[in-house]
Amino acid sequence: MSLTHTGLSGRLSGLLGALRARLGGADAAGAGSLPVRDYVNVSAASPSRVMGFDQPLVWVTIALLLAGLIMVYSATIALPDSPRFANYAPHHFFSRHLLSIVMAVSVAAVVTQVPMATWERVAPWLFIASLVLLILVLIPHVGKVVYGARRWLPLGVMNFQPSELAKLAIVLYASDYMVRKMDVKERFFRAVAPMAVAVGVVGLLLLAEPDMGAFMVIATIAMSILFLGGVNGRMFFLITAVLLGAFALMVTLSPWRRERIFAYLDPWSEKNALGKAYQLTHSLIAFGRGEVFGEGLGSSLEKLHYLPEAHTDFLLAVIGEELGFVGVAIVILAFFWMVVRLFNIGRQAIALDRVFSGLVAQGVAVWMGGQGFINMGVNLGVLPTKGLTLPLMSFGGSAILLNCVALAICLRVDIENRQLMRGGRA
Repeated sequence: MSLTHTGLSGRLSGLLGALRARLGGADAAGAGSLPVRDYVNVSAASPSRVMGFDQPLVWVTIALLLAGLIMVYSATIALPDSPRFANYAPHHFFSRHLLSIVMAVSVAAVVTQVPMATWERVAPWLFIASLVLLILVLIPHVGKVVYGARRWLPLGVMNFQPSELAKLAIVLYASDYMVRKMDVKERFFRAVAPMAVAVGVVGLLLLAEPDMGAFMVIATIAMSILFLGGVNGRMFFLITAVLLGAFALMVTLSPWRRERIFAYLDPWSEKNALGKAYQLTHSLIAFGRGEVFGEGLGSSLEKLHYLPEAHTDFLLAVIGEELGFVGVAIVILAFFWMVVRLFNIGRQAIALDRVFSGLVAQGVAVWMGGQGFINMGVNLGVLPTKGLTLPLMSFGGSAILLNCVALAICLRVDIENRQLMRGGRA
């Protein structure tokens, strides 16, 4: 019995020795130790590795930017035939839009490296800066006037629109505000009233430009973040009713806004079709000509000086005429997917106890989805005509820049979510 035990022990010792030799053996530095790491070093400062960010979100964003570049070129190539644009080259708007995209993507790449803690810290100061710019644009000989609206600051390489910065600023400020007011969110005067005052000040400055469309988007963003942050439902509906009443009052007291609403209700009457509903009727004609598969890229007739602002507010109408229902449906689905994905990123951040980051991502989702919905609704005749561009696609340097910056911040939220779930620190 002892011989058998001794033989078995010898065989086991021999197997262990062979295993050690196969794994590299035992040297003088560390006898029998296996080369296995028992930790992963992940920090906010380290660069993200492959699949360390939401690649589908990036590709959908790039696809919308490139599609917008192509359609802006198609919508503007014939503009020099008009006396108003006689001094422009056929590729002028294409070159400017391409430059805006390159600039926006470059800035967005830098923004993805900025931690969310930094954005939370600077949110109030960014909001103050946006207010200063909104005041500055109203000063004569400083703000640039186009079509009777003073909305732009000439900066040489582009005409900067402070209202675009105000949209990003209200996303960050409202998210930071809700985090700070989380303990008193059930009290109206301590939680909601200060934010209502802030939005009211922004609204007054925007209406002085005038830019009611931007005010509508900013009010929607602020209201949505308050709701997502957990403000009492009764208070939310009360604020909603007040805002709707304010918009109705603005329309009632403004003759030209009132005329635009009446024109929207009856666009095909002779007076309206040649007046306030001119853009709407030609937009609907463009969609009608496009039918299912469109007239073909570059084959739009409405862009030939019939449809005003075809490269900005009514770019979707050109898409509908040239690419048909199929092209419009793809654009709508791309925006829908993006909004859902941004909400999921925000929900994931909140589940990881990062409320500020979660509210920012969801606020950007409301921004992209809300402004996209209004622009599409105006183009399709579902909503009254309102001067809002299609995010990521319409011509406009400051809009493209701030859209890309906002999405880059959301990408940073996703990167930090993944770092936390891998056991690192955000």
